[in-house]
Amino acid sequence: MTETSALQPVVILVRPQMGENIGAAARAMLNFGLTEMRLVDPRDGWPNPRAVAMASGAAGQVLDRARVFPTLAEAMFDVDHAYATTARGRELTKPVHTPATAMAEARGLVAEGRRVALIFGPERAGLENDDIARANAIVTVPVNPDFPSLNLAQAVLLMGYEWGREALPAQPAPAAKRPPGEVPATRLEIEKLADHWEEKLTEARFFFPPEKAAPMRLTLRNLWSRLPLTRADVQILHGMVRQLTWKTRAD
Repeated sequence: MTETSALQPVVILVRPQMGENIGAAARAMLNFGLTEMRLVDPRDGWPNPRAVAMASGAAGQVLDRARVFPTLAEAMFDVDHAYATTARGRELTKPVHTPATAMAEARGLVAEGRRVALIFGPERAGLENDDIARANAIVTVPVNPDFPSLNLAQAVLLMGYEWGREALPAQPAPAAKRPPGEVPATRLEIEKLADHWEEKLTEARFFFPPEKAAPMRLTLRNLWSRLPLTRADVQILHGMVRQLTWKTRAD
């Protein structure tokens, strides 16, 4: 067990039935920084090429490190606190959480150095009461009561999101990982754009009459600095003024 894995929940899939679902669960895990998967008696054996194909980029970081156990008890050998994800089992006397409250509690437990596990059942029927009995608490997703069914990867995704939400970036994608055209323009890039437009507008005698030129330049400069421009926006606006200037000269 690495130091990093000790700071995150273990994801335990109990008797998973399809390799594709294991792979999809691995992708959902890695979306939110979870990398330790344990498999209990997977129906189609392990390793499973269908799981690898579905996991895509998560195969190396999650599936290649996955460990297989014959029983849930053995998979929980180092676990201090476990959450069973199920819509059933309420006849067992246990705390019942939503994913949000469960993962808020889990973050506190991990901060205390305790090992946490998230337990998910087979696709067809979910966890059995014997499985749920080994957990400290139940997690039930508040969904449409007329259609409460979630597939395995969806359940893992919901729990992963709630686990990682406090560490997630404030923006949908960090600027460094956005496509180049979506990266916000720098102050210097906007200054150069403003200079370019001011130069060409001056040549076109836009700032007229002379006594109003200074306030007009100030208003335009303020407009540029106020706009949430990306680098792609800046390039397009430079191209527009160049094209307008060329067209005017050609005419």
